[in-house]
Formats: sequence, C-alpha cells, structure tokens
Amino acid sequence: MKKVFLAAVAMSLVATPVLAAVPQQHGQHGPQHGVKKGYKPAPVQYRSWKKGQRFDSRYARNYRQIDYRRYRGLKAPPRGYRYVQSGNDAVLVGITSGVIAAVIANAIR
Repeated sequence: MKKVFLAAVAMSLVATPVLAAVPQQHGQHGPQHGVKKGYKPAPVQYRSWKKGQRFDSRYARNYRQIDYRRYRGLKAPPRGYRYVQSGNDAVLVGITSGVIAAVIANAIR
C-alpha cells in the first residue's frame, strides 16, 4: 500500500509542472486570445442639464472647472458651489452633493 501511495505522489510531482506550463504564444500574426475584433466602446451620451439633477462629469461635453470672472454674466458662486463647463453652458454645481443649482446656457463661447 505504501509503494502505491508513494508512486502516486511521485507521479503528481512530475506531472504538476507539465500541466501548469504556460501555453506557447503564437507569432505576431497568430490568434490573440481575449481580444475581440471589431470592438468599439459605446459612445458617450451627452446630456442637457436641468436644475435639481445630479451632475456627473462623465456625461458633460468639454468638462472643466471654470473661473466665473472670465465670463460675462456669471456672478460669484455661493459658498459650497462652483461653476463647471459642459459644452457651451456654465453649470453651477454643489461641491459636496453634485446637485445642479443653475444652468447658464451659451455662457462660454
């Protein structure tokens, strides 16, 4: 019984590296695993913002924080708010909540 058990253990030690070996990579023009041909990321759906919505920068066109002094028609934001750009619009957004307080259309040209 001991001899059979020892033989099985010895075979498993010999077979383990063979089974765990990394498969050979194909050449440059061979098949590539994990890469889908023709894959295109989904287009981003830009939004037109409304007061009371939660602002998400992923859906804003030309997103960046803006300085109100550089643009005519923008007043100083209240404490806890900031202006951000979404396309040609200036959006007044709460810093902590992300809720839109105002949308000034075509403020940025």
